[in-house]
Amino acid sequence: TAALANRCAEGGGGQPIASGNGGGAQAVALPGDEPGELCGGSATAARMNVGVAHSEVNPNTRVMNSRGIWLAYVISVGILHIILLSIPFFSIPVVWTLTNVIHNLVMYWFLHTVKGTPFETPDQGKDRLLTHWEQIDYGTQCTSSRKFLSISPVVLYLLTSFYTKYDPAHFIINTTSLLSVLLPKLPQFHGVRIFGINKY
Repeated sequence: TAALANRCAEGGGGQPIASGNGGGAQAVALPGDEPGELCGGSATAARMNVGVAHSEVNPNTRVMNSRGIWLAYVISVGILHIILLSIPFFSIPVVWTLTNVIHNLVMYWFLHTVKGTPFETPDQGKDRLLTHWEQIDYGTQCTSSRKFLSISPVVLYLLTSFYTKYDPAHFIINTTSLLSVLLPKLPQFHGVRIFGINKY
């Protein structure tokens, strides 16, 4: 019982069981406990799991809401741009167009091509045929993560168009690249597989 009491105390929840004078077990209240809760009670057990385990059936649904993920995304695009700028024979317009196209290709593959999850989930394979974009926020539209991922390529496209001085060739390439990542994000295309591409 002493070991159990120590484990309960370390867990920070519930009332550990301590030995009384008569050798029996008695509840020892901890700060913040509700009356009558014992270590191992369902409410206490749930509270002890906070910060230890997540309650998401599919962690893919919340990964874009993780702390710092948006900043990491922006920094990654910036690093890609700096690497391309360091290549001597690339002009400024070419670097911006390459940054835009590479960014959109990677995001298209990551969000709209790859399906399923890298985790073993208890969802009976429900998400096996869904792309990462379709899994974000359980398919709820217009969430903050979806808005961020939709606005980001538009901002990059506007910057690219400005620094390429709206050159027709660059403009066509960048506009096509933008549409390839914007159209699949529209609610009307949620779960749609045009011509059966990427259906299975």
